[in-house]
Amino acid sequence: MSELIQKEWDYTKHAQFYSYRPNYAGDAIDVLVAWSKGAKRVADIGAGTGNLGIMLAARGLDVIEIEPNDAMREIGQERLKNAKWIKANGVQTTLSDKSVDWVTFGSSFNVLDRELALKEAYRILKDGGKLSAMWNHRDLNDPIQNVAQEIIKDFIPSYHGGARREDQRPIFESSELFGDIFYIEQDFIFTQSLENYILAWKSVKNNFWDLNTEAGKKLFERICEKWRSKLPETLNIRYTTRAWNVTKK
Repeated sequence: MSELIQKEWDYTKHAQFYSYRPNYAGDAIDVLVAWSKGAKRVADIGAGTGNLGIMLAARGLDVIEIEPNDAMREIGQERLKNAKWIKANGVQTTLSDKSVDWVTFGSSFNVLDRELALKEAYRILKDGGKLSAMWNHRDLNDPIQNVAQEIIKDFIPSYHGGARREDQRPIFESSELFGDIFYIEQDFIFTQSLENYILAWKSVKNNFWDLNTEAGKKLFERICEKWRSKLPETLNIRYTTRAWNVTKK
C-alpha cells in the first residue's frame, strides 16, 4: 500500500465507531470455513478492530491479524487477545512465503491496490490455499435502507458505494493467480437504535463527506437530522454479506 493510499484510507478517527457496525452473517462464515477444507492458519488482512477475526477465531482457526492503523489495532488487540496482531498492510504483510492456509479481506480489499494485494496473498498462501474478500452491503430494497439512501442522495445526488459494491470477479480473473471462483451471499436482519445506526455511519470513510472538516461535519449532521425526522427510533435493517472466494492456482 502506498503512502497515498494509507493517507486516503486513514481510519484513525473512525476506529471507535466500528463496534456499531453489524458483523458478517454467521451462516455465511460457517459455509466459508467448510469451503476452506480444513484451513488452520488464516491471515486476516485489513483486520480493523477484529470483527471478522473474532468470528474466525471462534470457529477454531489460528488467526493472524494484519492491520496498519494504530487506533484500529489497539482496539482489536483488546477485543481479540488470542490472535497475533501485526502492524503491516495488505501488499507488504511481512509474513513468510507459503505460510498460511487462507487469506481473508473483511471490508478491506477495496481500499488496497487490489492487483498488488492479490500478488502478496499468492506469495503467502500455501499451494492450493484459499482467499476470501467479503463485505456487508446495505440492502437498498429494504424499506429503511431505501429511505436512508434517498435522504443521502437528496444531499449528494452523485453518491455511490464505490469499489466495495462492484463485482470482484474481473479482478480475480485478470490476475491469473487464482481460480475456482465461488461466490456466496446471505441476507440477515440487524436490529439497532437509530442513534447507534448514526454512530455506525461515523465509522464510514468516503469521498462525499469528511468528518475531519467543518464542511463535512455540517453536511453529515444535516443528513442525520433528516434521518432522525424520517426513520423510527428502533431499526430492523436488512443487510447482505457478500463474499468472493478463490483458490490459489
